[in-house]
Amino acid sequence: MIVVSNTSPIINLAAIGKLDLLRKHFGEIIIPGAVHDEITIKGRGEPGNSEVRTLDWIKTIEVKEIPLLTVLRRELDPGEAESIALTVQLKAGLLLIDETDARNVASRLGLRFIGLLGLLVRAKERGYIKKVKPLMDRLKGEAGFWIEDNLYQYVLNTVRE
Repeated sequence: MIVVSNTSPIINLAAIGKLDLLRKHFGEIIIPGAVHDEITIKGRGEPGNSEVRTLDWIKTIEVKEIPLLTVLRRELDPGEAESIALTVQLKAGLLLIDETDARNVASRLGLRFIGLLGLLVRAKERGYIKKVKPLMDRLKGEAGFWIEDNLYQYVLNTVRE
């Protein structure tokens, strides 16, 4: 299955030293050029920067679906717009994305997507991690990842922690 990722899952997992969960889940991740640039140029010295430049299981593919991209850029930032356009272009089976507006657009386009917290739930179900709570706490504290209190509790209830 082809999996396309936006910036957030990569930088946040890298910030807590758990980027390898993406490889364990999917084997290979595809990112568009705008995401690559957000992480490696704008994010120089930040989590995920060296990993995106060096890990062979994170591949960059440029978006060719220009008409769709033009429309998407009217509502979304470049990384989100290109991630969605690339998902359509490649007929990818899954999009990794966290931002609400982008998820709403992906939903309107009929794309299958999952966010970082959903990945953590899956990781526990598959035995890649023992507990979700410590990782969510690290995401909040170390990566600055915003998790609403009711969502935080919902995830903990889902994984019975």
